Amino acid sequence: VHIQANLEDALVQEALKTGVDLQQYSKQVELELQEVERASIHDYIKESENIASLHNQITACDAILERMEQMLSAFQCDLSSISSEIRTLQEQSVAMNLRLKNRRAVREQLGQLLDELVVPAAMISTILEAPVTEPEFLEQLQELNGKINSVKEQAFRETVACADVQHVLEKLKIKAVTKIREFVLQKIYSFRKPMTNYQIPQNALLKYSRFFYQFLLGNERTVAQELREQYVDTMSKIYLSYFKSYTSRLMKIQVGRLGTHRYCLDPRYCVISAPPSRFFSKPSLKNRNTVFTLGNRGSVIGAAELEGPIIVPHAAQKSDVRYPFESLFRSQHYALLDNSCREYLFLCDFFMVTGPSAQDLFNAVMGKTLTMFLKHMEAYVCDCYDSIAIFLCIHIVLRFKAIMAKRNIPAVDKYWDTLLDILWPRFKHILELNIQSIQSTDPQKLGFLDTRPHYITRRYAEFSSAIVSINQTFPNEKTHALLGQLQV
Repeated sequence: VHIQANLEDALVQEALKTGVDLQQYSKQVELELQEVERASIHDYIKESENIASLHNQITACDAILERMEQMLSAFQCDLSSISSEIRTLQEQSVAMNLRLKNRRAVREQLGQLLDELVVPAAMISTILEAPVTEPEFLEQLQELNGKINSVKEQAFRETVACADVQHVLEKLKIKAVTKIREFVLQKIYSFRKPMTNYQIPQNALLKYSRFFYQFLLGNERTVAQELREQYVDTMSKIYLSYFKSYTSRLMKIQVGRLGTHRYCLDPRYCVISAPPSRFFSKPSLKNRNTVFTLGNRGSVIGAAELEGPIIVPHAAQKSDVRYPFESLFRSQHYALLDNSCREYLFLCDFFMVTGPSAQDLFNAVMGKTLTMFLKHMEAYVCDCYDSIAIFLCIHIVLRFKAIMAKRNIPAVDKYWDTLLDILWPRFKHILELNIQSIQSTDPQKLGFLDTRPHYITRRYAEFSSAIVSINQTFPNEKTHALLGQLQV
């Protein structure tokens, strides 16, 4: 095997190829090896000092590395110890944070509880001594209300500390309720003074007392109910007295004198009317032609006059000025509209009511006045034959109803509808009377032929034109139907 391996050696194969004597060749190689060995020994001896120095350096490095190994091992042990300490510190930190969080939560709740329960001296002195119109009183009243509610809540939770402040809060509540009651009643009673502008006390109630009623409602409902009933009773009488007097004085400045005849297109076929109404007498127009002619009467539903200032009766009487019924109707109902809007908003704001509750409260205040208005209109309309006045009143109602819808105040919607239910049938009845008078006319009795239009023709044209002109401003199907009957 060794022979085969040697034969495969590159030098041996080269020697065999050249035909060299292998024995001689091996001796030559041996001599070369000996020479190399001697040279190596010589070099080693020559470099012995360097080798010894290198050995010493290696030994020193080994010592240094050994010390470094020891240091690193010690550092590793220290790191392990530090890591353990860090974990311990982290656990302690988490525990401390949890305790701190719990303490803060407890302190916050206790602080809030103390703030809710403790009654400061400033509150006591303000509630007892300050006038209710002072801003400080309202501020302390709001704070007192919060404390009362908080004590109620804590008492429900059986908090022992509530017992220490309940009697103090109860006394302060009684004092505050007493002062508020006296103040509000004083304002309500001030409405009753003659020549009083009740809007000023109302504004004062809203300015100072918007929260007062809320406080009473939450803490003393019987007093709140008393104030509400007093207000309703007082304002109901004030509105009824004012509007009854105003309506009566308005009717005294109506154009014309008391009429006793119906006005038809052909008066020969009209009968004597019933006596004037017992509640309000019905003046008629001096000029019978104006019953069929619109003239400038249509301006009452124009934008300028519709929402213009109301008529002042004593000023009109002093100046000897007279007005047609539709102008009086407009003034009367614009005053109603204006007062109703203001009253409805006040009731919603002060008494904190909305929806059906607000409507019920408004009806309690204005119900008697609205009933008086309806009775007056029924009494007047039943003996009125001025169809243009009735039709103008209908359009005034339609426009006032639209104005209140735009203001989003439904307070008198039912009243407007009831009023229309009174006016429309009467207007229809008067038109039917005129239609009957035309249909019953005997052409043989119209008199001699004349180049001028007959007075019935003239009345018919003027009347139709007036109704069409008014209806164009606010088209209505009922009117179209009635005009169709008239034109047939």
